[in-house]
Amino acid sequence: MGFHVNESQFDAWLTEQQKTYDIYAPMCYAGGNTFSDVDCIRYGKVNSISKIVFDQKSEYSFKEVLTPISQTLFFFTEEQCKEADPPKKGAIIFLRSCDLHALKRLDDMYLHNGPADYYYKRIRDNIKIVLIGCKHSFESCFCVSMGTNISENYDMSINVGDGTYELNCKDAGWNQFFLDLGASRHLVVPDQVHENKTVVKIPVNLTADVARSSMWEQYNKRCINCGRCNFVCPTCTCFTMQDLYYTENAKVGERRRVWASCMVDGFTDVAGGGSYRKKNGERMRFKVLHKVLDYKQRNGYHMPTMQPFLGTRMIPSTDSCTKPCSPSVWTIGEWRNCCPSCWKLAK
Repeated sequence: MGFHVNESQFDAWLTEQQKTYDIYAPMCYAGGNTFSDVDCIRYGKVNSISKIVFDQKSEYSFKEVLTPISQTLFFFTEEQCKEADPPKKGAIIFLRSCDLHALKRLDDMYLHNGPADYYYKRIRDNIKIVLIGCKHSFESCFCVSMGTNISENYDMSINVGDGTYELNCKDAGWNQFFLDLGASRHLVVPDQVHENKTVVKIPVNLTADVARSSMWEQYNKRCINCGRCNFVCPTCTCFTMQDLYYTENAKVGERRRVWASCMVDGFTDVAGGGSYRKKNGERMRFKVLHKVLDYKQRNGYHMPTMQPFLGTRMIPSTDSCTKPCSPSVWTIGEWRNCCPSCWKLAK
């Protein structure tokens, strides 16, 4: 059901939903970027539509809502364990189409990659999605190339109009709320991007032979293995476990699940002092081929979704990568100068 609503009507809906949901959307953190005089666009809790940033893409991913950076799984004492309580409220998340496709990748990894992840599932089961319509492509986005520019699996969509907000609502309860508010009914279709300035083509016949390419060696110097690309990418899912012992009693503490990065030191350390993929180029090769080769072989489609977040949805990109990637090691396009040997092997 479609509606046109004004700011006060939408804020009334937000106020009602906050009784049972935390509401997350891209918002501006003044002075919150790398440099104190630069603003940062990232996900946070909102209570008014005026706080939501629609005309810029988020510099960080929404995945912090579903997979917190540091998540306590359970508490332990000398004699017993207690499971950590789940969030008291569900969550409503405002996502763009590419983000919604990234959510599908997260679901595949946590829910359909063997036994479902209990801690992810109990949060995921209480999530509702508001799709943010994209009137135009942002610079360096290539969602059309990845087929992630259109989404249907949402609870409500929102387009920003001239003084109004256009809603396509699929949730029966929300429909009734807007009807009770007296919102005017209209046919609404989510805004969609149909063309990007940037076009990316992944070789159709890409094989594991590309792992032997010499192009990965350039990243031994260009990459500083900071892990930023993993942490802002919505399709990166690796984590490690940490046991935190309390100072008052060394036998009492909690177990936490903490984000990890295949690009940083220590990720491949094993018992006995062994360590694998010590060179940055080897780590880059592992990461990229997981995104564009291994994942597709296992699931039938590519992992990249792409509105590159600061460039990192894991196909090399240029301009959009300059913020999270200090050396700006990525390039974008038909594998151009990024990996000519790869293109030869894959043809």
